[in-house]
Amino acid sequence: MPTFPARIDSRLPQVGTTIFTVMSRLAQECGAINLSQGFPDFNADDMLFERVAYWMRAGFNQYAPLAGVPPLREAIAHKVAALYGTTYDAETEITVTAGATQALFTAVAALVHPGDEVIVFEPVYDSYAPAIELQGGRVVRLQLAAPDYRPDWDAVAAAITPRTRMIMINSPHNPTATVWSADDLAWLAALTRGTGIVVVSDEVYEHIVFDGTRHESCARDAELAARSVIVSSFGKTYHITGWKVGYVVAPRELMAEFRKVHQFNVFTVNTPVQLALADYMADASRHEGLAAFYQAKRDFFRAALGGSRFELLPSAGTYFQLVRYRAICDEPDTAFVERLTRDTGVAAIPVSAFFADGRDERVIRFCFAKNEATLAAACERLCRV
Repeated sequence: MPTFPARIDSRLPQVGTTIFTVMSRLAQECGAINLSQGFPDFNADDMLFERVAYWMRAGFNQYAPLAGVPPLREAIAHKVAALYGTTYDAETEITVTAGATQALFTAVAALVHPGDEVIVFEPVYDSYAPAIELQGGRVVRLQLAAPDYRPDWDAVAAAITPRTRMIMINSPHNPTATVWSADDLAWLAALTRGTGIVVVSDEVYEHIVFDGTRHESCARDAELAARSVIVSSFGKTYHITGWKVGYVVAPRELMAEFRKVHQFNVFTVNTPVQLALADYMADASRHEGLAAFYQAKRDFFRAALGGSRFELLPSAGTYFQLVRYRAICDEPDTAFVERLTRDTGVAAIPVSAFFADGRDERVIRFCFAKNEATLAAACERLCRV
């Protein structure tokens, strides 16, 4: 086996394998039910597969335009306008990406310069900080506390400095399953008014909001829409996380910078899949019905855990459920989820992994994007803990 003959000065010396990979691997090794990593164990609609095959056989297998095929960009523009009331130009303000993580990285790479400060809210999805650090930016972390995980807007105001270039937000929020309100967006708009701050709004779970609450997109607010790069995901919406297709909408000035980077780190995205997605989006009920679909799974999962010793925290959106386990033990959350995987046969994610300082509130995350049989089997085991 070859060995590199010199010292490597790592650009990300603190970064190891993500907790999602670690826990999924452990689940596989132990034969555990994997409620850790956020992906469904059920298939997408057959029609979507049929449309991909149709476009492949029709010969659409070469490069798509850099920004994405026009029918898909037009479908995205129509959806966003219908849902949020803001019209984006399909030619200059919408780009199809190789998943949401690539979109987030590209936005940071395009807009953050060395020495710039970027505000993020912890617990924070694990790709944000490395993207910022690779550009020479400084991560400014504001912590959200259990059980409600609400932003402290006075703390946000105090964190903004002349060097603040970007604020990265995520609603519905992974891992906490919280949903920002219209008041939250009003605060954000007020604090960024008159500045050059860019908002990167991670809205990949935009269609998974429960109990009749509406998703408050940055596209709803004219001020925020004018300064926001908004990221969404077909993988989350249509149960196809492995296809890695997402999109970005942004004002043309920001999108021009985004595309400068996009053309060199991805260039373009899978052509037949894009065309199939454009076809599939024609029926709006497919995304409009997603909230009810996942709310039923959430309610089933919560009811099945009702007899357990886990304390269920609110789940207002996403397909995640946080639980506290202090009634079971006071073990650190990483050790607890490892033991839960090995001894109980159910894998989860420790929420401390989303904090840079490892803040541990004895809270773990389950994913309920699973068939009911999977959830029932997992809950049967968890109720014995």
